This record gives sequence, C-alpha cells and structure tokens, in this order.
Amino acid sequence: MKCEHCTRKECSKKTKTEDQENASVDIPSLAQENGEKGEFHKLADAKIFLSDCLACDSCVTAEEGLQVSQQNAKDFFRVLNLNKKCDTSQHKVLVVSVCPQSLPYFAAKFRLSVTDASRRLCGFLKSLGVHYVFDTTIAADFSILESQKEFVRRYQQHSEEEPALPMLTSACPGWVRYAERVLGHPVTPHLCTAKSPQQIMGSLVKDYFARRQNLSPDKIFHVIVAPCYDKKLEALREDFPTASHGSRGADCVLTSGEIVQIMEQSDLAVKDAAVDTLFGGLKEEEVRRHDGASSDGYLAHVFRHAAKQLFDEDVGEVTYRTLRNKDFQEVTLEKNGEVLLRFAAAYGFRNIQNVVLKLKKGRFPYHFVEVLACPGGCLNGRGQAQTEDGRADKALLRQMEGIYADVPVRPPETSAHVQELYQEWLDGADSPRVQEALHTMYQGPGLPAVSRDIKW
Repeated sequence: MKCEHCTRKECSKKTKTEDQENASVDIPSLAQENGEKGEFHKLADAKIFLSDCLACDSCVTAEEGLQVSQQNAKDFFRVLNLNKKCDTSQHKVLVVSVCPQSLPYFAAKFRLSVTDASRRLCGFLKSLGVHYVFDTTIAADFSILESQKEFVRRYQQHSEEEPALPMLTSACPGWVRYAERVLGHPVTPHLCTAKSPQQIMGSLVKDYFARRQNLSPDKIFHVIVAPCYDKKLEALREDFPTASHGSRGADCVLTSGEIVQIMEQSDLAVKDAAVDTLFGGLKEEEVRRHDGASSDGYLAHVFRHAAKQLFDEDVGEVTYRTLRNKDFQEVTLEKNGEVLLRFAAAYGFRNIQNVVLKLKKGRFPYHFVEVLACPGGCLNGRGQAQTEDGRADKALLRQMEGIYADVPVRPPETSAHVQELYQEWLDGADSPRVQEALHTMYQGPGLPAVSRDIKW
C-alpha cells in the first residue's frame, strides 16, 4: 500500500500481524456470511504513514507499527462487545471526540447540513453503545490560545545570538513526527510547544472529564475521529498528564472514512442526538470552526493576536498572497512601508522542503509558518477525501471546502467555556499546570544516520 503522502511506486510496507489477521469481533450488521471479512476490517491493518516514506522505514519502530495497526474498528468494537458481555465492574466508558475537519466529510457523504451531520453521527455512535460524543473544537481553542501567547513571547525574546523565530506550528502530526525523527536540530527548537488539539483533547477527557465523572482514566476508552491516518501515530505520544496513570489521552484513532464504512454497513435504527459537552448536561447547539479555509487556522488567529499585542494594530480580514503555488501563501503586516510581521502557510511536503532548506541556510524571511503535511490542508486528509482507488477526490474536496466555509467562525478568545476551564481545570491561565497540560517538548532523531541523510 502506498504512503498516504507519497506517489512513489516502490514505497510500501505492511504492519499486519498473524493475530490481527485471525481476530474476529461481533459487529452489528456487517456482512460476514461465507466467512468473509467486512471491508472495513482491512482499513488500518496495512497503512503507510508520511514518515515511513521520508524516513526510509526507520522512523516507525516495529512496536509502533503493531500499536498503530491495532487502532482500527476491531479494537473499537472489541470494547463495545466487552461492555455488553462482561460484568459492569469491568465496563469502559466509551468517549468519542470528533475533529471539526471531519464533519464536512460526513455532511457531503450523507447530503446533510454540517449541524445535521453532526447530530446524525452522534446518534449513530450512541446507538452502538458510545456514552459520550464530544467536539474537539474546544481543544483547538486551547492550542491556538497557547500558540498565540508563545509567539508573542518568542518575538520579544528573539535575537540573532539566540534565535526564537521563526515559530513553526505543531498541530500536524505527520509534520511533527518528521521534524522530530528525521530533521532534529536546527528545526525542532522552532516548533511551537503548544500541544495539538488531539493531545489536549486527550488531557481534557482523561483528566478533567474523568475527575468530573469520578472515574479513573483507565476506565475511559477514548476514540478520536480524524481526517488523516497520521493521527494514529500521534496517539502513541506519551507526554500527556494521564500517561503517568498508565492511560494514553487517545486509546484509538479512527478516520472519517472508517466511520462512514461502519455506518454504511449497519442497519441499526438511529435517532439523531445532540453532541455532548464536557460540562455535564449542557448541549452544544451550534457547530463552529476556526478561521482557516481547510484547517484550524493557526496563522490567522496568531497573526491578529500578534498584530494587536506587539504593534497595537487591529486586523480584520487576513489577506493571503499566493506565492510559489496555492499551498504556499504569505501574509504581512506593514506600516509606513515597513514589514512588521511576515507569516506564511506551507502545505504539502514540496513546500515544507523549501521551508526547511531555507531555514537551514539562514535565509528564511518569516516570523511564523503554519505547516501542514497534506496539500490543501486538513480537509484533504487521506482518511476521508479520496476515491476508492486511493486518489484525491477533488470534487468531494471542493464540496467539503464549501461546507466548511459556511460553518460560523468563533475566535477562541470569546469562548466562555475555555476561560472557565483555565480557572477550574488549570488553576488560571498562567499557572504551572498550564505548562504541564497544554505544552510539550520535542526530541531529536534517535535514528541511524542513514535515515536522516535525505536527498531533497
């Protein structure tokens, strides 16, 4: 199977074990007559990740390959079935968190508005036996707010002797893994230390929500629904506060496409249901997003915040200028002919390649870069926007982009829930707990030299 970010024919690898091949699970209404596996059984058994292609297989260890291959629908249904069969003392509380970039895919596939698609998905998951369904937008709020504060701090501390800029975003797991496992210095010091929305959602569910529900973190089975397969690798990171309790923030990651196949093969009677919130019985009525055309929009939010905090400039609409291609764009703040801030968005590894080369050569003009591994951004994640033969579904992607653009934007600063959580969960926005729960550290590549000697 080809790497999800690569078109090289020779790039292939399997991560399937004999135990997984022989595993069976009770799955509602999936055609298993004649001893055949349902198609979705195969979805995560043999996936190639971005870093496999770029790091020549040394980036993903055998243990990681096994752990990733286990993150599929079989693992999800294993927990569902155990809850139905075992003693209640052994039950898991099933929590599913859905990324906002997955919702346009569900809306397009089922010809629903994004709000109705969210309710349909929530109702279906609860009909299977899921207890809570959350939206990860609130976790992205935290990630963006912490990124904003970090950029202002880096800008103020930056000097030629101790460069703190450019700051490179760290929400894309494919890019971060590549930077950590392959590039190392001089790139990793420039990665924003704010955790990704998925990582923060893991802490919210396994720490804050668990304590509210008087549950041990290991009693919760937390599933993330995401647009790309690289999120499965991200779930293996062990720097969550809950890791010390022997529980990862995310126990399983399923792509949007995997969920749709489960839905299409099920004949369960489904009633739409409102998405839950972390605050008890309160329901989230409106689906919202951040100010990005196909992602969480770190660039736009950080740019506005920095312009105000550093130069007392109010920026309304952010104007993008396309440079090398549509996936490399620039935003500048100018005053009296002087460029005060120069930001860029670099999507896809052809553009990331140029960013890294210029950074290494010391000829990099940007203060901040929003980096995403997928061309076209998160909506184009290979876990959803592709045809049956594995090619990008351009027509579907255009439809998803239109749906996503119609979702209302709400800046993270305006979320009363986020401010409440800063106080109740983290003891204030500037407390030591914020660093522990919302920030991380990056490692250099502990790999053989050959895997780092990549010829661009």
